[in-house]
Amino acid sequence: MNNETTNPPYPSLEDWQHWTWVTGRAQQMLMEFWAQGATGDQPFPAVSPTNAADPMAWMTAGAEAWSKGLEAWGKMLGSTADASQRKDRRFSSPEWSENPVFETIKESYLAISDQLLGSVEEVEGLDEEARQKLRFATRSFVDAMSPSNFALTNPQVMKRTIDTKGENLLNGLKNMLDDVRGGQLTQTKKGAFEVGRNLATTPGKVVYENALYQLIQYTPVTEKVLETPVVVFPPWINRFYILDLTPEKSFVRWCVENGITLFMVSWKSADESIADIHLDDYVLNGQIDAIDTIRDLLGVESVHTIGYCVAGTTLAATLAYLATKGETKKVKSATFLTAQVDFTEAGDLKLFLGDETMTLLDQVTKEKGYLDGRYMAATFNLLRGRELIWNYVTNNYLLGQEPAPFDLLHWNGDVTNLPAAWHRDYLETLYKANKLIEPGGIRVAGVPIDITKVAVPAYIQAGREDHIAPPQSVWKAMKHFSGAKRFLLAGSGHIAGVVNPPAAGKYQYWTNDEDAATLEEFIAGAEEHKGSWWPDWLAWIRKQSSKETAATGARVPGKGKLKAIEDAPGRYVKTR
Repeated sequence: MNNETTNPPYPSLEDWQHWTWVTGRAQQMLMEFWAQGATGDQPFPAVSPTNAADPMAWMTAGAEAWSKGLEAWGKMLGSTADASQRKDRRFSSPEWSENPVFETIKESYLAISDQLLGSVEEVEGLDEEARQKLRFATRSFVDAMSPSNFALTNPQVMKRTIDTKGENLLNGLKNMLDDVRGGQLTQTKKGAFEVGRNLATTPGKVVYENALYQLIQYTPVTEKVLETPVVVFPPWINRFYILDLTPEKSFVRWCVENGITLFMVSWKSADESIADIHLDDYVLNGQIDAIDTIRDLLGVESVHTIGYCVAGTTLAATLAYLATKGETKKVKSATFLTAQVDFTEAGDLKLFLGDETMTLLDQVTKEKGYLDGRYMAATFNLLRGRELIWNYVTNNYLLGQEPAPFDLLHWNGDVTNLPAAWHRDYLETLYKANKLIEPGGIRVAGVPIDITKVAVPAYIQAGREDHIAPPQSVWKAMKHFSGAKRFLLAGSGHIAGVVNPPAAGKYQYWTNDEDAATLEEFIAGAEEHKGSWWPDWLAWIRKQSSKETAATGARVPGKGKLKAIEDAPGRYVKTR
């Protein structure tokens, strides 16, 4: 770890005793792990006893070969790229620059990575789908082989191992075994957050529930509110409180503070009781049921709707069904947050539609009917492996540290089970067959629907860096819906692009009031605005219906014909 040529001091008897204890303790932990029968709970990668007997060997597997092969890789690829000026969080520790050996490893790795990733774009004869798969596989390989992921090629880990006399490796082994037992990678400090205590704390009541969802009505804080209420449909693959994190990040709280009567749908995590539900249930017993319940409770003709991600896709089907039934007036407007209706240019999730995925869903459907939410969490983590997997392998397992508290990552790990048959049908019918854009391609309650009949005013938001619902895919809704539309491109991605409170002063968004035939035309003529897009949306909502009413009577949760069942956030969101 230093450049001096003097011989290092010979280890003392106490040193040998300590390292013997570290090795023995590691072996004991592994033996206890296997004795308990904890062979790994999928989808967390399983660890076999044959390759785990030596914790140091397991955590540094492949590091020596990677290091020795680095020069050969560089020569074979003809890498001459200069990566010295690049900022990369993986190599931000000063140990990477203080020692020329590790600085060379870092620079060589970055240069080779650039060469490998660049070669994907140069391969001839590939269609875009094949190139996308190759691009993803190459990026995953490059991220996995980073020298920061292995103890023997990470100077920060080596220094910590010496400083702590191996305690970091024992702590890391414990962290790894705990994660294997739980079947999920830990990404935030355990116990730092709790739903109802410091997350999802906006005051309100559950005023209605059925087998599929709970309906939360939030308590008004202004004397007057907009007469037309807003109902939010979050994705059923996640917990709703992504929109009600800590108070300073809460879209829910912000809406209430700005005079909106707000309702939130909290979907039930799938179990045997709802294992056989399908699209009809989410449209009829979910979204339309909530819309009708709110209209009846408040005595209003229509509501504003918000559909986030997959719930926005379903909202398009709901609106098309209402149009076919002549009931369009039930909805005053529709807001689509990072939602796709046309999947011809969908994101990297299309990479997970192979036979293996469908076979798994078929098997799960036969066994218990619902998919463990950890499978979806693992899939989303793979889409950003560097940040959501390898970052925590290094921090938790090699450095032996506890991850920092982070509300967003607590939510990310708070998984929701999915009805397996419906999830399979969703992937097959929408992602693969793209049936939603075909008139009559999908039926709801036996009625063929056509999303070109969706004529309600639509606010369509996309994230510039969204890898789950890419902006070019979200944009396609502009050509399918027939009503007035406003498109907005927000800075950042699928989550941070949506959850961006004005007080934070982060990111930006782009608008273009001129007609644009393509996303490229929209961007070329767009005006950039600093900060959050939420005020833009609120101004648009007020343009649709500006009439206000007193925040009394049924506008207060539990004071109308629907009595309070329990306090927000309700029990559905807490059931795993």
